[in-house]
Amino acid sequence: MVLVDSHVHISMKDYDTDREEVIRRARAAGVRLMVEVGYDLESSERAVGLARTNEGIVAAVGVHPHDAKTWNREASDRIEELAKEDSVVAIGEIGLDYYRNLSSPQEQAAAFRAQIDLAARLNLPVIIHERDAFEDVLSILVDAGAERLPGVVMHCFSGDWRAARRCLDRGFYISIAGPVTYKNSKFQEQVARLCPLDRLLTETDSPYLTPSPFRGKRNEPSYVKDVTEHIARIRSMPVEILGKTVLENAYKAFGLDEVKDQVR
Repeated sequence: MVLVDSHVHISMKDYDTDREEVIRRARAAGVRLMVEVGYDLESSERAVGLARTNEGIVAAVGVHPHDAKTWNREASDRIEELAKEDSVVAIGEIGLDYYRNLSSPQEQAAAFRAQIDLAARLNLPVIIHERDAFEDVLSILVDAGAERLPGVVMHCFSGDWRAARRCLDRGFYISIAGPVTYKNSKFQEQVARLCPLDRLLTETDSPYLTPSPFRGKRNEPSYVKDVTEHIARIRSMPVEILGKTVLENAYKAFGLDEVKDQVR
């Protein structure tokens, strides 16, 4: 089986004592590609460093809506500098979060738009964080011309099928995480079942959103196997075929087509 975890944060301090073991377990589970995703300047620096030194790990850099209040010229210049590194495949995670509102909606929107523009200048895809802000996220993506980007990944998608269709109609990717395995995950299961195979991604969002049966423990990329197996059951298809297809989707979404033959 081959797998992809399209969204991890294993450069966080949660993994300081066993990061190499976590990476080894992921590889042993079949994870061929991990996307280490930044959420502020410091984590973006760490993401690039991790990707530089580990085969099969690539990086995304960006400022999360929680930290949008820190977005300024200095932050913009540094994210752009990091984004030009060979190991960086996307700008993210970026977007809007109205659940916690740790930055004002105005600050979030400004940082979001600026980073979409940066992605367009560098011809990079974007990884989107959205919580309680779907209409505004979609509006900004459309208004900012996100469809011109090589890819838009809706990270840890939690909306219903109607919302998913609106994203899919614009060519976006839908990334499914651990909550699809939880009880009462009706919306996530419906999206996972109906999403076109060529637009589907899998992720863990480690260390968050640990899938069943490990819920309550720290998440890690090897658990993307459980997410993938659950989706395969929902779709009544062999997990080996799903894993290979989703990995190829990730290579396409993040501009890594030149290495996709490795999964054949």
